[in-house]
Amino acid sequence: MVDQDRPQPRVVIVGAGMAGLSAAQRLTNCGLTNFVVLEGGSRPGGRIHSCWFGDVVGELGAQWISGGTSANPIFTLAAMEGLLKSPLPARPDMDSQFLALTSDGRAIDSNTAHTGYTLFSQMKNDAFSLFSIDTDKGHGTLKNFLGQRIKDAVASVEDSKRYDIVRVLAGLSNTIKTRWGDELSQMSSDNYGSFLKSPGKPIRVPLGYVGVLGPILRDIPKGAIKYCQEVATIKWDRGTPRASVKTVEGDEYPADYVLVTVSLGVLKKNAGLFNPELPQEKLEAIQKLGFGHLNKLIIEYSRPFWAPGEGTMVLAWTQEELETGTTWATGMSTVEEMPGSRNMLMTTVAGDQAVAMESCSEADIAEEFTNVLRRFTGDSSLPYPMNVTRSKWTSDRLFSGALTYMAVESSVHRQCDLGAPLADPCVGGPPVVFFAGEATAPGLFSTVQGARMSGVREADRIIKLTKKFRGPPS
Repeated sequence: MVDQDRPQPRVVIVGAGMAGLSAAQRLTNCGLTNFVVLEGGSRPGGRIHSCWFGDVVGELGAQWISGGTSANPIFTLAAMEGLLKSPLPARPDMDSQFLALTSDGRAIDSNTAHTGYTLFSQMKNDAFSLFSIDTDKGHGTLKNFLGQRIKDAVASVEDSKRYDIVRVLAGLSNTIKTRWGDELSQMSSDNYGSFLKSPGKPIRVPLGYVGVLGPILRDIPKGAIKYCQEVATIKWDRGTPRASVKTVEGDEYPADYVLVTVSLGVLKKNAGLFNPELPQEKLEAIQKLGFGHLNKLIIEYSRPFWAPGEGTMVLAWTQEELETGTTWATGMSTVEEMPGSRNMLMTTVAGDQAVAMESCSEADIAEEFTNVLRRFTGDSSLPYPMNVTRSKWTSDRLFSGALTYMAVESSVHRQCDLGAPLADPCVGGPPVVFFAGEATAPGLFSTVQGARMSGVREADRIIKLTKKFRGPPS
């Protein structure tokens, strides 16, 4: 706890996503309440965005708690809020049940499909191991690394199964794109394994992921979060006050410390957000780290045309179709039932195709999605959906994309550079500007867990400084 009998520093937190809210909660719980959270949108949660279809919950943003154990602070929040009931709603394993469909309207037999899945799983594990056990870096892009592994594996497959195995492997390769939001040609194979796999299976929050915000929001003082307050500039060489945050509407907030929790996409697109400009190592980290584009698509039918529990449909596009396709639909890799619903399907669209989909009308999306399903199932009688719901994370200027990934020139060191606090460039002294968010969480980037831990991390820095100076910084 900070000393309640002494003046407190003024803290401005930019963004009310998981990182900003977690920082605000931590400051509050340690007795530091002289802060304001400026949120550009009209709701808290950032890239957590639950929506309701009657009594069924859909997720347009974060969908899974990445590790369903108490080692994950998001799992703990959900458990505290009573959002998880036994048996835990874990994500089904694709290796136990999936249907591989080709673009010429054929289902690949299950034995061949699972042979392809086993081969691909080993290839992914090989790529994942490069970071920890292969010190000879320089394996290039993930596309080249997996491409060579696929070529080697296919050479040993009997001729009668080779064509289908190649289709399965191409389709499964596309699932990596729909996890990270960009082409494999943009991803680093050497740093692919820097992502830490959390213990436990991915867990769904049946009542909506947004529920995990409940215990956080209740701890934050009423009125401390100000909505529809998009930040225009952060001046951080002011002397006294040490910093000043100005909103688009012209409101100005003086600060001793500023905690910036906006997405990496926003940092990439808003070079003029900081005055003076950020130092070179920070700018290079922003430029070199990858930021992917993903959009959720939820498709509602009047009644299902599939049997419940059929499993995930893997769209086994050919490599040529993936590389030359002119439709946003090649950004899809799988289609599955939406949990909790009997008449809805869901998919994720990735990369440039996710960006292209945002400019399409919902009628056009419904038609193209139907065409793809008819093409892959070989059934031209499949119905059109009655409703389509999709996210638009890239065109939303408060996000400008979905999540961080390790691009070819990325590194853990760059993530540390991004998360490092900055002192006044003229007079030095204690830090003025702090950075949090999933992009600043080495090993846990792209996760809600990483965002929460980064917010707590930076709040702890501010608390430590407050105790050191026994109030505002000298």
